[in-house]
Amino acid sequence: MTTSESPQSLRRSYEDHLAPILNGAYGMALHLTRKREEAEDLVQEAVLQSFKAYAQFQQGSNFKAWFYQILINRFRYNYRKQLRAPQTTVLDDAPDLYLFVQMSSSGLMKGAEDPAALVLSKLSEEQIREALDALPEEFRIACTLYFLEELPYQDIAEILGCPVGTVRSRLHRGRKLLQKALWTVAQDHGIVRELMDKKESDTKREKASVS
Repeated sequence: MTTSESPQSLRRSYEDHLAPILNGAYGMALHLTRKREEAEDLVQEAVLQSFKAYAQFQQGSNFKAWFYQILINRFRYNYRKQLRAPQTTVLDDAPDLYLFVQMSSSGLMKGAEDPAALVLSKLSEEQIREALDALPEEFRIACTLYFLEELPYQDIAEILGCPVGTVRSRLHRGRKLLQKALWTVAQDHGIVRELMDKKESDTKREKASVS
């Protein structure tokens, strides 16, 4: 982007880049702040800051990653001191196959079913977001960028200002914690009970048809 462009041209170019990502940016801000009013304020601050810096934006590069980096850095600057200290999460008690173990012990597994897919199919988008919001901050941000925004590792690394290997590590640990959070949300909303009742009903029906 050249600084010789007129203010009107810069504004039009900026708005053209911003419009397609604005809803997603608000969703990201809501995950960060967990409060609608604060999310709106955070997005407005990021918009103002990014517009002021837009003359230095590299045309043709990834605007979304550039904007999200500003958004997240602004969040860290404004809000981190206001947040409660994050609770310590024991990662060792969240094995990679956590959902498989829980589903199996509850008698809900059938053959080669994917336990994560089965649980996710019963959860609403809001409930999935609830599970993501339960993660500690560093894993919540990485998982939100990857699972909801569907950004590649390299873009996430650029946004977070860390190596790709760190992103991979956070996502690996985040997946483990997310499985626990998904199971908890499914229990809290009665979905596990619903699945168990359906399993029991199906078993009775199968026995009745055989007899």
